[in-house]
Order: sequence, then structure tokens, then C-alpha cells
Amino acid sequence: MRISAAVSGALAVLLLVLVAVGWSPLLSFDRDVAEALHRSAVAHPGFTHLNRILTDWVWDPWTMRALVLVMVGLLLRRRAWPLALWVAGTSLLAWGLQQGLKSLVDRPRPQWPDPVDSARYASFPSGHAMTATVTFGLLLWVLALYWRETWRGWGTIAGVAVVSVLGVGWTRLYLGVHWPSDVLGGWLFGWCCVAVAIDAYRRLAARTPTRARTAPPVGKA
Repeated sequence: MRISAAVSGALAVLLLVLVAVGWSPLLSFDRDVAEALHRSAVAHPGFTHLNRILTDWVWDPWTMRALVLVMVGLLLRRRAWPLALWVAGTSLLAWGLQQGLKSLVDRPRPQWPDPVDSARYASFPSGHAMTATVTFGLLLWVLALYWRETWRGWGTIAGVAVVSVLGVGWTRLYLGVHWPSDVLGGWLFGWCCVAVAIDAYRRLAARTPTRARTAPPVGKA
């Protein structure tokens, strides 16, 4: 997981620098893709409406935050207090990082004479993409820790997670409210947050002896 965190973090920072300095090949690619998708969105209002439903309700950041609250609640019910706090803290720190990056880069969103949707705040990174990546990454981790061996729906939920993370990025592009590099940045920074959180939690757990490890067996004190 440390390698994954390092690689995703390095790629995310590289992309951040390229966006910040306005690297011409990247900006040209962003513009070409955005223009092609916008033409399609204008020409297919029915499909565009479906994308708006998905991005505004199914994969909206508030929906993702509600999912995090459900995860935290289930962990608290199992009395997994440290992990519950870790999941909540990771989600909050990722949100803070996202907002900080938006303010730092302050990248304008695509502008269209005939927009099919609108969005506020700066463009890089995509908040929808980053929030979905963090949320589903944490969800898969929690499921792997507690329910993977007993729950037959693991493969289904993993598939839903992948489709959701990729799908929300697609909706932001198709609706013309983000550049492709915004979405890629959201995915990279989001996964980096998840990988760092998992690795740090494992390190902390390995260094913190539990009562089960230190207490003598009952009746053999």
C-alpha cells in the first residue's frame, strides 16, 4: 500500500504542477475532449438529463458523505472505535485537501455559450471524483476487514464501486463542468488519501499492542 500511495501521490503532484503552469499539450487535450463531449451533450438532451440525475443525486458528494456516516455507524456498532474515527477523519482530511487544492490552483471551469449544467468553485481537482474515490476506497477497505469472508456480495459491491468512481468522472466531463485533468486529479488525490490512510492505520495497529496480545488467558494469571 505504501508503493500505491507513493505512486499515486507522485502522479497527482505532477499533474498539479502541469495544470498550474498551464502545460500546452495538457490544456489542448483538455479542450479537445471537453468540446467533443459538450457537443454530444447538447445534441442528446435525454442522455444529458440522465447524467445530471446521476451526478446530482446518485454520486453527489453529499450522498458519498452519507455513505461514510453509515460506515462509521456500523463500525461504532461493532465497537471498532479507532477504525470508525479513522474513516471519519480520512474523509474530513480529504475534503480539506480538496478545498485547499481548489483554492491553490484556482482553475476556471469550462465556459460554454450553451451550458447544459453549472457548478461552483474552482475546477481542479474534481470534488465529485475525489470524494467518490475516497468514499468507495474506504468502503472496500472496511468490507475487506470485517465482511469479505462471510458476505457473498463482495464482488458486486466492488463492481459498483469501480463503476461509480469511473461513472461520476464521466458525468462531470459530459456535463461540461470539468476538464479531463480535473477528474484525473480527483481520482489520483483521492486514491492517495485512501492508500496513505490504510498504510498509516496498519502501521499504527502494528505498533500498538492490544489487550488481547498482552493480557494473560483467563484463569492463568
